[in-house]
Amino acid sequence: MNKDLAISFTNQEWENSIIQELVKYIRVPNKSPAFDPNWQANGYMEEVVEQFVSWSKRQNIEGMKLDVVRLPERTPLIYIDIPGDIKNTVLLYGHLDKQPEMMGWKEGFGPWEPVLKDNKLYGRGGADDGYALFTSLLAIKILREQNIPHARCVVIIEACEESGSYDLPFYIDHLSDSLGKPELVICLDSGCGNYEQLWSTTSLRGLVGGELKVEVLNEGIHSGDISGIIPSSFRILRQLLDRIEDPISGKILEEDFYVDIPNKRIQQAEHAADVLDKNVYERFPMKENIKPVTNNLVELILNRSWRPALSYLGADGLPKINDAGNVLRPFTSIKLSMRLPPTCNSKHVSKKLKELLLNNPPNNAKISFKIDWSVDGWMAPEISPWLEKAINEASENYFNKPAVHMGEGWSIPFMGMLGEKFPEAQFLITGVLGPGSNAHGPNEFLHIPAAKKITCCVAEIIAKHYQAHQKL
Repeated sequence: MNKDLAISFTNQEWENSIIQELVKYIRVPNKSPAFDPNWQANGYMEEVVEQFVSWSKRQNIEGMKLDVVRLPERTPLIYIDIPGDIKNTVLLYGHLDKQPEMMGWKEGFGPWEPVLKDNKLYGRGGADDGYALFTSLLAIKILREQNIPHARCVVIIEACEESGSYDLPFYIDHLSDSLGKPELVICLDSGCGNYEQLWSTTSLRGLVGGELKVEVLNEGIHSGDISGIIPSSFRILRQLLDRIEDPISGKILEEDFYVDIPNKRIQQAEHAADVLDKNVYERFPMKENIKPVTNNLVELILNRSWRPALSYLGADGLPKINDAGNVLRPFTSIKLSMRLPPTCNSKHVSKKLKELLLNNPPNNAKISFKIDWSVDGWMAPEISPWLEKAINEASENYFNKPAVHMGEGWSIPFMGMLGEKFPEAQFLITGVLGPGSNAHGPNEFLHIPAAKKITCCVAEIIAKHYQAHQKL
């Protein structure tokens, strides 16, 4: 593939079309169904689907078939089938739903107000994961522009990834005959340790989450009247959490939630630590003088990718400080999220969490734990020599630095699903969620130069998949 032509064509397409489309996309508050139960009536998802379909059709890719697949009472799925020079299949994946607004955006910035500044496009969903469709089709156009042969390419853009992809298994079963067996899966929904090279995700953590609620009263009572007689719901909540997590170190106490870390993943973590140095933690917007949980950079990477960790996402039953009177509140509830090692069984963890939290309630308080998510993690299969070489060469060609392989801390349910269905497939999981990009949080941005380079990398790797097949 002619590198200079690829770069020139990519820059042109991004500047003349894709950036404008992403600006339009960011303006639509298309929150995932978990955060917008009225998504059908609100119509934002349909607006995005129509936009993506319209742009895709305008690309005039010869032979392309595009369908919006709709199963009853489920979010829609965009399914694009592009013929190749061989029948072998490359599957490209992304999603179009978004996380909610989140507070804390900088002045002049907002989730639904796109701002282009310093080669970064700010706004919800640009980096997670609106660019995936555009990058996927542009990568194929790069090859077609240079008459470079490629395998059949299938693009899937789902609409409930941020809700746990609960609709996707039904679509994969529904489309199984059409989809066939992909040989190479390219997922454009992951992260990068920096914007200076191609990053390949080798594993993803699983996830169990839900609402833990502690009730002690039927109504609030003056704290001077009842404190010292009935325990506060907040204190009982603390006791329950201490069953799971060491309150000092944050270490998860249940040994069943850990797995043996493969030696190769430890070696990759060591290499990533060498590349990133203190940026392993300094890339996050930490308060001045805050310290990470350890100074060992390798351990920090393994903590983020191969060990369980508990997060607290939200709370109910707590009035705002300005509204807080001297009242012992009737209940406290919090939303928990526990990230799990890639090979840990989420169903087992869900069951064990319920036992730990619900058995022997302190002071016989009313305890409930409603599980909202239970998603297995994923570990990439052994990488084929051709793919490892292709990833490295693509990184050198377009970033001028070698690729880096590293586990990520989030979940992409689709990967675990595909790993089970297609155990012989190869995977390239990559993306633009790098330092400061802050997916799900305030001031999310898409790093445009990195996205352009990844577009070229994807095109080259698809071309080399064809070449590798020809040599077999």
